[in-house]
Amino acid sequence: MARGGQGLARVAVVVRAGAAPLWWSGVVAAGIGVLPPGVTGRRIGVLAGAALYLVAAVVVALARRKRYDALARGAARAGRYDVLQDRAVTVRNWRRGHRWWLLSAFAVALGASFAVPAAGGMLLAGAGTGLRLKAAWLGRRERAGEELLWVRVDWLDRRCGGPAGRAVKGLRATGVAAGDASPGGARRRTAALV
Repeated sequence: MARGGQGLARVAVVVRAGAAPLWWSGVVAAGIGVLPPGVTGRRIGVLAGAALYLVAAVVVALARRKRYDALARGAARAGRYDVLQDRAVTVRNWRRGHRWWLLSAFAVALGASFAVPAAGGMLLAGAGTGLRLKAAWLGRRERAGEELLWVRVDWLDRRCGGPAGRAVKGLRATGVAAGDASPGGARRRTAALV
């Protein structure tokens, strides 16, 4: 980067990047997994899966909130020469870096269906829902503070827990108009031209 600038990725986009693949792979695994009767039977499997879905959603949504809060409170303003990464690039990089983990999780969820039908898939879907809820919480925090939170891209390359991991020493902040993603990491909706 020119003159000491850093590549920055949106924190909420990184968190949200895994939500859709986890949710969809969980739904597909649960749908296929309900076909075999399994060891426990379908009824018990679906009830256990529903409980796992709720637990996973709550645990993932609440995990590391104190760390995110501490990093956000200490966020420094982004510099003039920092480069803000597009939302699509951030999502693509996260999914490429985690594709084998996602495929392995899908295979394990599908295999678990022969013991407890649909439960593994519903657990995956719950984790995806939890990531979406965490991104929404980050979005509310960004709106309240009127600043978007960014993390250095080179810190995300290390496998130390994502945008709130041990490798992350601090976050950067910009105004809410920066970048191409709205608070919470969703695509920014542009007004239709008349």
